[in-house]
Amino acid sequence: MSSRLLDDDERDRQLAQLPDWSGDAEHITCAYTFPAFLTGVLAVDEVAAVAEAMDHHPDIDIRWRTVTFTLSTHTAGGVTQLDMELAHRIHEIATSHGGE
Repeated sequence: MSSRLLDDDERDRQLAQLPDWSGDAEHITCAYTFPAFLTGVLAVDEVAAVAEAMDHHPDIDIRWRTVTFTLSTHTAGGVTQLDMELAHRIHEIATSHGGE
């Protein structure tokens, strides 16, 4: 996957396809609220497996039922296509566990 930084138009166009995700040139982020704490942790566990397979790891903040994911390609200095691909995977996993 590409590690080229996305320009503002590319990033904004792709964010429009990701419900509730937002960001800027440095990172993209989304917070999901799950039905229960353990459900959120299960979703994080699945995201961790996907992230490991992609060799691209999000920052994850767990606060009771709310889990916030933040993505950036540090080696590129901002948001790349790799971040967008992982964001789509995170969205699929989170919503499959009832995350909103």
